[in-house]
Amino acid sequence: MDMEQGAELTEFREEARTWLQESVPRQARPRTSGPELRAFDEHWQRLQYDGGWAGIAWDRAYGGRGLSLLQQIIWYEELVRAGAPGAGVFGVAFAHAGPTLIARGSERQQQYYLPRILRGETPWSQGFSEPEAGSDLAALRCRGVVDGDDLVVTGAKIWTTYAEHSDYGELLVRTDPAAGRHGGMTWVIMDMHLPGIDIRPIMSMDGWPHNCEVFYDDVRVPLANVVGGVGDGWAVAMSTLAAERGPGFLDVRLARVVFVDELVQHARDTGKLADEAVYAELAELRAAAAALRSMAYYQVSATVPGQVPGPETTAVRTFFSRSRAGRSTSSAISSASACSGCRDEPAAVPGPGGDGRRGAYVPGRGAAAGPGAGAGRPRRDWRGHLAPVRRARLARAGAERAVRRARRRPGRGGHGLP
Repeated sequence: MDMEQGAELTEFREEARTWLQESVPRQARPRTSGPELRAFDEHWQRLQYDGGWAGIAWDRAYGGRGLSLLQQIIWYEELVRAGAPGAGVFGVAFAHAGPTLIARGSERQQQYYLPRILRGETPWSQGFSEPEAGSDLAALRCRGVVDGDDLVVTGAKIWTTYAEHSDYGELLVRTDPAAGRHGGMTWVIMDMHLPGIDIRPIMSMDGWPHNCEVFYDDVRVPLANVVGGVGDGWAVAMSTLAAERGPGFLDVRLARVVFVDELVQHARDTGKLADEAVYAELAELRAAAAALRSMAYYQVSATVPGQVPGPETTAVRTFFSRSRAGRSTSSAISSASACSGCRDEPAAVPGPGGDGRRGAYVPGRGAAAGPGAGAGRPRRDWRGHLAPVRRARLARAGAERAVRRARRRPGRGGHGLP
């Protein structure tokens, strides 16, 4: 993919940057799992819709802006740089529910659901993972039985992010148990307000319900809500996963690059970059961030709508997770000390099942500040204090770093930092 930017793309970048500077909410996303959270996300999405920035990747025929791949990348780069909120409760709707309906939905489904997503009216959740199957979609057991004009759903789903806020859910059910592991599945639009649905938030150790367990007890869904036909669920689900790996999650990956850049700048401004150990650790961190950005761009450019994601999707996700949780990350953050101007490091991204998000990262708004907080990462609030749950871990990492520094020979350097 050619990343050279001519006058047209430069003008587009300035347009995006100007709008974001004028429109990004100044207040932080609410620290609550109540209705205020959804109201905040609805307001931000409506601002984007009114400004012509909703559904940037969607074709104009479906109400989107129809931007090129390079323009989408530029938009997400500027979105992160501006510290704009993430999609929040609309993450599933825009990342894969909408694109799946565009690729596989009927004209009636497209006309009804897509405009409501664009306007920020209907959050979606994803019901793929199950208690006894995890994210192994081929092992799902949630049943769907055709009864007249309805599909009667019975079973359970787990790790369903924002289920308590969603109006609709993309649900994968087993309609023909005899059809084999990858057959006999159906992808259906579930109205999350139907009788027989029991949503139970799962409280995490930090006190926030990042995910939910959802039970379906003979829930009757119109067959008109089936996407792609009864029994065609596996193929439709592959379209969903392909969309999930596309540009819609660039902001999470790019947010890590911004986080590292700000950490390096903080170390330079405070003189800590003169410390050989800090220099080497931050150089390694920046090299990993640069590699992540290149891999993410390649992944997005190689994604073909409607096709099964290739091995590069697993490679990028694995690299992202390992670089995020690695000792070098903890050590570099500890070495650079408190960075009051740095954003929080981005949270985790969805797993193969799609609904495994540890919350929606809010770039520049404090990912550790509310239900969108991610797990498994060193976190700081705006005063630069370490989140209490991470203090012990980072203290240990700092002690280990001190031992390594004592053993390191003078003059032993690392990668260069420009």
